[in-house]
Amino acid sequence: MQYEVHGRKDAAATVLLSAGLGGLGSFWLPQLAALTEQFRVVLYDHRGTGQNAGPLPDGHDIAAMADDVVQILDSLGVARVHMVGHALGGLIGLELALRAPARLDRLVLVNAWSRGEAHTARCFAMRRQLLLHVGVEAYLQAQPIFLYPAAWLAQRSAQLAEEAVQAQRHFQGSANLLKRIDALLSYDASDRLDQVIAPTLVAASRDDILVPWTASQKLAAGLPQARFWLTAEGGHACTVSDPAPFNRRLVEFLTAG
Repeated sequence: MQYEVHGRKDAAATVLLSAGLGGLGSFWLPQLAALTEQFRVVLYDHRGTGQNAGPLPDGHDIAAMADDVVQILDSLGVARVHMVGHALGGLIGLELALRAPARLDRLVLVNAWSRGEAHTARCFAMRRQLLLHVGVEAYLQAQPIFLYPAAWLAQRSAQLAEEAVQAQRHFQGSANLLKRIDALLSYDASDRLDQVIAPTLVAASRDDILVPWTASQKLAAGLPQARFWLTAEGGHACTVSDPAPFNRRLVEFLTAG
Protein backbone atom coordinates (compact mmCIF):
# COMPACT_ATOMS: atom_id res chain seq x y z
CA MET A 1 0.00 0.00 0.00
CA GLN A 2 1.29 3.43 -1.01
CA TYR A 3 0.60 6.43 1.25
CA GLU A 4 1.73 9.98 2.00
CA VAL A 5 2.80 11.47 5.33
CA HIS A 6 2.34 15.18 6.07
CA GLY A 7 2.82 17.47 9.04
CA ARG A 8 4.80 16.85 12.21
CA LYS A 9 7.93 14.73 12.07
CA ASP A 10 8.38 14.35 15.82
CA ALA A 11 6.50 12.13 18.26
CA ALA A 12 3.17 13.87 17.64
CA ALA A 13 0.06 11.72 17.41
CA THR A 14 -0.81 10.32 13.98
CA VAL A 15 -4.10 10.93 12.18
CA LEU A 16 -5.03 8.63 9.29
CA LEU A 17 -7.67 9.88 6.86
CA SER A 18 -9.78 7.45 4.82
CA ALA A 19 -11.95 8.65 1.93
CA GLY A 20 -15.32 7.42 0.73
CA LEU A 21 -16.24 5.53 -2.44
CA GLY A 22 -13.87 7.55 -4.63
CA GLY A 23 -11.07 6.25 -2.46
CA LEU A 24 -8.53 9.03 -3.02
CA GLY A 25 -6.53 10.59 -0.21
CA SER A 26 -6.75 13.95 -2.00
CA PHE A 27 -10.38 14.13 -0.83
CA TRP A 28 -8.97 15.34 2.51
CA LEU A 29 -6.91 18.28 1.22
CA PRO A 30 -9.35 20.78 2.84
CA GLN A 31 -8.42 19.28 6.25
CA LEU A 32 -4.63 19.21 5.90
CA ALA A 33 -3.83 22.73 7.08
CA ALA A 34 -6.04 22.32 10.14
CA LEU A 35 -4.33 19.08 11.15
CA THR A 36 -0.67 19.27 10.17
CA GLU A 37 0.29 21.89 12.77
CA GLN A 38 -0.41 19.47 15.62
CA PHE A 39 -0.37 15.99 14.05
CA ARG A 40 1.42 13.68 11.68
CA VAL A 41 -1.18 13.09 8.96
CA VAL A 42 -1.41 10.03 6.72
CA LEU A 43 -3.26 10.14 3.40
CA TYR A 44 -3.74 7.03 1.29
CA ASP A 45 -5.67 5.85 -1.74
CA HIS A 46 -7.80 2.80 -1.11
CA ARG A 47 -6.73 -0.46 -2.73
CA GLY A 48 -7.98 -0.46 -6.31
CA THR A 49 -7.78 3.35 -6.66
CA GLY A 50 -5.19 6.04 -7.39
CA GLN A 51 -1.65 5.12 -6.34
CA ASN A 52 -2.91 1.70 -5.24
CA ALA A 53 -4.73 0.93 -8.49
CA GLY A 54 -5.16 -2.62 -9.70
CA PRO A 55 -7.91 -5.22 -10.04
CA LEU A 56 -9.71 -6.06 -6.83
CA PRO A 57 -10.44 -9.70 -5.99
CA ASP A 58 -13.97 -11.05 -5.92
CA GLY A 59 -15.50 -10.66 -2.49
CA HIS A 60 -13.38 -7.62 -1.63
CA ASP A 61 -14.97 -6.33 1.56
CA ILE A 62 -14.70 -3.81 4.39
CA ALA A 63 -12.66 -6.23 6.49
CA ALA A 64 -10.00 -6.38 3.75
CA MET A 65 -10.00 -2.58 3.61
CA ALA A 66 -9.44 -2.43 7.37
CA ASP A 67 -6.56 -4.89 6.98
CA ASP A 68 -5.01 -2.45 4.49
CA VAL A 69 -5.06 0.24 7.18
CA VAL A 70 -3.29 -2.10 9.60
CA GLN A 71 -0.68 -2.76 6.90
CA ILE A 72 -0.07 0.98 6.55
CA LEU A 73 0.25 1.42 10.32
CA ASP A 74 2.70 -1.47 10.51
CA SER A 75 4.74 0.02 7.69
CA LEU A 76 4.89 3.33 9.56
CA GLY A 77 5.68 1.67 12.86
CA VAL A 78 2.62 3.35 14.42
CA ALA A 79 1.06 1.47 17.30
CA ARG A 80 -2.03 3.68 17.75
CA VAL A 81 -3.73 6.17 15.49
CA HIS A 82 -6.61 8.61 15.32
CA MET A 83 -8.70 7.60 12.30
CA VAL A 84 -11.06 9.84 10.36
CA GLY A 85 -13.32 8.18 7.77
CA HIS A 86 -15.88 9.57 5.36
CA ALA A 87 -18.82 7.30 4.39
CA LEU A 88 -17.09 4.12 3.12
CA GLY A 89 -13.97 5.28 4.95
CA GLY A 90 -16.09 5.49 8.09
CA LEU A 91 -17.09 1.85 7.67
CA ILE A 92 -13.39 1.00 7.44
CA GLY A 93 -12.83 2.91 10.67
CA LEU A 94 -15.66 1.04 12.38
CA GLU A 95 -14.24 -2.29 11.26
CA LEU A 96 -10.77 -1.32 12.46
CA ALA A 97 -12.26 -0.44 15.84
CA LEU A 98 -13.81 -3.91 15.99
CA ARG A 99 -10.93 -5.94 14.55
CA ALA A 100 -7.95 -4.14 16.09
CA PRO A 101 -9.14 -1.94 18.96
CA ALA A 102 -5.63 -1.62 20.40
CA ARG A 103 -4.53 0.21 17.23
CA LEU A 104 -7.16 2.94 17.53
CA ASP A 105 -7.09 5.98 19.78
CA ARG A 106 -9.97 8.19 18.61
CA LEU A 107 -12.38 7.63 15.74
CA VAL A 108 -14.21 10.18 13.59
CA LEU A 109 -17.04 9.01 11.31
CA VAL A 110 -18.42 11.47 8.74
CA ASN A 111 -21.78 10.80 7.06
CA ALA A 112 -21.39 7.11 7.85
CA TRP A 113 -23.73 4.36 9.00
CA SER A 114 -23.82 1.03 10.81
CA ARG A 115 -26.22 -0.57 8.32
CA GLY A 116 -27.22 0.92 4.97
CA GLU A 117 -30.59 2.65 4.80
CA ALA A 118 -33.09 1.73 2.06
CA HIS A 119 -32.76 5.26 0.71
CA THR A 120 -28.99 4.97 0.41
CA ALA A 121 -29.34 1.60 -1.32
CA ARG A 122 -31.79 3.20 -3.78
CA CYS A 123 -29.28 5.95 -4.59
CA PHE A 124 -26.52 3.43 -5.20
CA ALA A 125 -28.82 1.29 -7.36
CA MET A 126 -29.44 4.35 -9.53
CA ARG A 127 -25.71 5.08 -9.76
CA ARG A 128 -25.02 1.45 -10.62
CA GLN A 129 -27.55 1.57 -13.44
CA LEU A 130 -25.96 4.73 -14.81
CA LEU A 131 -22.56 3.09 -14.81
CA LEU A 132 -23.70 -0.17 -16.39
CA HIS A 133 -26.22 1.07 -18.95
CA VAL A 134 -25.23 4.65 -19.79
CA GLY A 135 -21.50 4.65 -19.10
CA VAL A 136 -18.66 6.03 -17.05
CA GLU A 137 -19.06 9.60 -18.27
CA ALA A 138 -22.71 9.72 -17.22
CA TYR A 139 -21.86 8.20 -13.85
CA LEU A 140 -19.20 10.83 -13.21
CA GLN A 141 -21.41 13.68 -14.43
CA ALA A 142 -24.12 12.62 -11.96
CA GLN A 143 -21.75 12.04 -9.05
CA PRO A 144 -21.63 15.65 -7.75
CA ILE A 145 -25.43 15.66 -7.42
CA PHE A 146 -25.09 13.07 -4.65
CA LEU A 147 -22.17 14.84 -2.98
CA TYR A 148 -22.89 18.56 -2.83
CA PRO A 149 -25.73 21.06 -2.25
CA ALA A 150 -27.39 22.43 -5.38
CA ALA A 151 -26.49 26.07 -4.66
CA TRP A 152 -22.84 25.14 -4.15
CA LEU A 153 -22.85 23.25 -7.45
CA ALA A 154 -24.52 26.08 -9.32
CA GLN A 155 -21.68 28.45 -8.44
CA ARG A 156 -18.94 26.10 -9.67
CA SER A 157 -19.91 24.88 -13.15
CA ALA A 158 -16.49 25.43 -14.72
CA GLN A 159 -14.67 23.85 -11.77
CA LEU A 160 -16.95 20.80 -11.84
CA ALA A 161 -16.49 20.35 -15.58
CA GLU A 162 -12.71 20.23 -15.11
CA GLU A 163 -13.05 17.87 -12.14
CA ALA A 164 -15.21 15.54 -14.25
CA VAL A 165 -12.44 15.37 -16.87
CA GLN A 166 -9.87 14.55 -14.19
CA ALA A 167 -12.19 12.00 -12.57
CA GLN A 168 -12.59 10.16 -15.86
CA ARG A 169 -8.83 10.21 -16.43
CA HIS A 170 -8.20 8.65 -13.00
CA PHE A 171 -11.34 6.48 -12.85
CA GLN A 172 -10.83 3.36 -10.73
CA GLY A 173 -12.59 1.13 -13.27
CA SER A 174 -16.15 -0.14 -13.37
CA ALA A 175 -15.29 -3.59 -12.02
CA ASN A 176 -13.50 -2.18 -8.98
CA LEU A 177 -16.19 0.41 -8.34
CA LEU A 178 -18.97 -2.15 -8.44
CA LYS A 179 -17.10 -4.39 -5.97
CA ARG A 180 -16.62 -1.45 -3.64
CA ILE A 181 -20.30 -0.51 -3.86
CA ASP A 182 -21.23 -4.12 -3.04
CA ALA A 183 -18.87 -4.02 -0.05
CA LEU A 184 -20.39 -0.91 1.47
CA LEU A 185 -23.98 -2.01 0.84
CA SER A 186 -23.45 -5.43 2.42
CA TYR A 187 -21.66 -4.11 5.50
CA ASP A 188 -23.61 -4.35 8.74
CA ALA A 189 -22.06 -3.57 12.12
CA SER A 190 -25.32 -2.69 13.84
CA ASP A 191 -25.20 -5.63 16.25
CA ARG A 192 -21.52 -5.02 17.18
CA LEU A 193 -21.51 -1.31 17.95
CA ASP A 194 -21.40 -1.89 21.70
CA GLN A 195 -17.97 -3.47 21.20
CA VAL A 196 -16.41 -0.23 19.93
CA ILE A 197 -14.40 1.17 22.83
CA ALA A 198 -12.76 4.14 21.09
CA PRO A 199 -14.10 7.63 21.84
CA THR A 200 -15.93 8.54 18.63
CA LEU A 201 -17.15 11.71 16.95
CA VAL A 202 -20.02 11.03 14.54
CA ALA A 203 -20.49 13.97 12.16
CA ALA A 204 -23.36 14.40 9.73
CA SER A 205 -24.90 16.97 7.42
CA ARG A 206 -28.63 17.62 7.56
CA ASP A 207 -28.86 18.16 3.79
CA ASP A 208 -26.98 15.00 2.78
CA ILE A 209 -29.14 13.42 0.06
CA LEU A 210 -27.14 10.19 -0.18
CA VAL A 211 -26.95 9.20 3.51
CA PRO A 212 -29.77 10.55 5.69
CA TRP A 213 -28.40 12.32 8.75
CA THR A 214 -30.63 10.09 10.84
CA ALA A 215 -28.41 7.13 9.85
CA SER A 216 -25.48 8.85 11.55
CA GLN A 217 -27.70 9.66 14.51
CA LYS A 218 -28.56 5.96 14.89
CA LEU A 219 -24.89 5.08 14.56
CA ALA A 220 -23.94 7.48 17.35
CA ALA A 221 -26.72 6.20 19.58
CA GLY A 222 -25.35 2.66 19.34
CA LEU A 223 -21.74 3.53 20.17
CA PRO A 224 -20.72 3.51 23.85
CA GLN A 225 -18.52 6.63 23.70
CA ALA A 226 -19.93 8.69 20.84
CA ARG A 227 -20.60 12.37 20.43
CA PHE A 228 -22.95 13.44 17.63
CA TRP A 229 -22.33 16.63 15.65
CA LEU A 230 -24.80 17.82 13.01
CA THR A 231 -24.11 20.64 10.57
CA ALA A 232 -27.00 22.35 8.81
CA GLU A 233 -25.64 22.25 5.28
CA GLY A 234 -22.78 21.05 3.13
CA GLY A 235 -24.21 17.87 1.62
CA HIS A 236 -22.61 14.45 1.68
CA ALA A 237 -19.15 15.94 1.10
CA CYS A 238 -19.52 18.72 3.66
CA THR A 239 -15.82 18.35 4.49
CA VAL A 240 -15.15 19.78 1.03
CA SER A 241 -18.05 22.16 0.44
CA ASP A 242 -17.93 23.79 3.90
CA PRO A 243 -14.78 22.56 5.66
CA ALA A 244 -14.25 25.25 8.31
CA PRO A 245 -16.97 24.17 10.82
CA PHE A 246 -15.98 20.53 10.51
CA ASN A 247 -12.27 21.29 10.83
CA ARG A 248 -12.84 23.19 14.07
CA ARG A 249 -14.92 20.39 15.55
CA LEU A 250 -12.42 17.77 14.35
CA VAL A 251 -9.41 19.43 15.97
CA GLU A 252 -11.35 20.10 19.20
CA PHE A 253 -12.27 16.42 19.42
CA LEU A 254 -8.79 15.09 18.64
CA THR A 255 -7.07 17.41 21.12
CA ALA A 256 -9.57 17.17 23.96
CA GLY A 257 -8.15 15.85 27.23
